[in-house]
Amino acid sequence: MPTLQQSESRKNHSPSPQQSLVKRRAFTLIELLVVIAIIAILASMLLPSLGRAKESARRISCVNQLRQLGISSALYTSDFQGNFPERSITNRWPNKLFAYHKSLKLQICPSDTGADGKGQPLPNTVKTNAAPDDSPRSYIINGWNDYFSTTLPTFSMDLIVNKTISESAITQPSETIVLGEKLYTTSHYFMDFLEGTLGNDVDILNQSLHNSRFKNGQQDKDGGSNYSFADGSSRYLRYGKSLAPVNLWAVTDRWRTNALVLGN
Repeated sequence: MPTLQQSESRKNHSPSPQQSLVKRRAFTLIELLVVIAIIAILASMLLPSLGRAKESARRISCVNQLRQLGISSALYTSDFQGNFPERSITNRWPNKLFAYHKSLKLQICPSDTGADGKGQPLPNTVKTNAAPDDSPRSYIINGWNDYFSTTLPTFSMDLIVNKTISESAITQPSETIVLGEKLYTTSHYFMDFLEGTLGNDVDILNQSLHNSRFKNGQQDKDGGSNYSFADGSSRYLRYGKSLAPVNLWAVTDRWRTNALVLGN
């Protein structure tokens, strides 16, 4: 017959209800691996959605930046007899519009980070000692090539230096682009579709910076870019829609309807 001391010893060493519950609730290794696998599957399903949401936010931020630049352009024309910034070699359009928005950050689209997702777009390679002109910049302004080609006796890139266009020459301001997005690796200021063999609309303009599988290189026809228009508005256009079926970079009817046809 057990003694009182032996009974007390068994009582002290028997597991409490709380300890038994902890043991019953402990995960086995297999159960833990199953939980980890489920979490991994859920993460793989959610991450693309989160990535698209982040890119959507960047695209909206970018279009708002272009809207501010478009408003700055409208304010500039109001102060300079209805004329847009002239095509100058120094004191270019970023410097001229800076007086109206006062932010160098406004010149860089949040999505414009290069193929590796890091860094800033290429700044001006020939310094002008004007911070807005020399700073990294995602945007390019209309070079108004078709307008100058029809209003000047002879057209060349050299002859349109220091020339400008009046807002009165733009008959469809809500459908005429003033500013768009350029490729990450170029420091071009003006979108000249009559320059060179292919034109800047092909080799300088970035038509798929947003919602694209590629960044600042190969153009993704499933993506698109943001644009600012002569009426001060801004909006997103899918790849190719700034050039066809109507060339929204052109002012004259001939060039607007003679749109570049991009391959599918």
